[in-house]
Amino acid sequence: MERPERAVTSAELSVLGLLYRGPMSAGELAWAERVQPQSLTRTLAALEERGEISRHPDPADRRRSVLSITESGKAVLLADVVQMDSWLAMAMAGELSPAETLLLTMAGELMERLAEAEVAALHRPVSLPRPSRAGETADAGKRGDAAGGA
Repeated sequence: MERPERAVTSAELSVLGLLYRGPMSAGELAWAERVQPQSLTRTLAALEERGEISRHPDPADRRRSVLSITESGKAVLLADVVQMDSWLAMAMAGELSPAETLLLTMAGELMERLAEAEVAALHRPVSLPRPSRAGETADAGKRGDAAGGA
């Protein structure tokens, strides 16, 4: 069974899917896609030109832009999801046993959880360990007694 042709590229759909979960900078999108930010330039330009994403200044840092999915972008994403879901349902019904279908459904739910966790990680502040001072042991700092005594 052949998959239907898409009106937008896989890269565009991936960006729309990420932005559907929340606004992101181009750098955050590149990190999530595991590409260099420059690699997304054409993709972002095409989506912006068609009105599927919008760019606005980051309220926390006006030098940085944040990208968001528009209603038009959500419609494009939804149309693709509906088309792919329909194709997948027909393919599964024609090729898989009920047990395999259940297993694949469960795997899909787990993959969705992992994807959501990865996107959430983009928005979590990073806490780095505090460098220790010369002569201080890691345990001493935790106990609150730098000399190690009582």
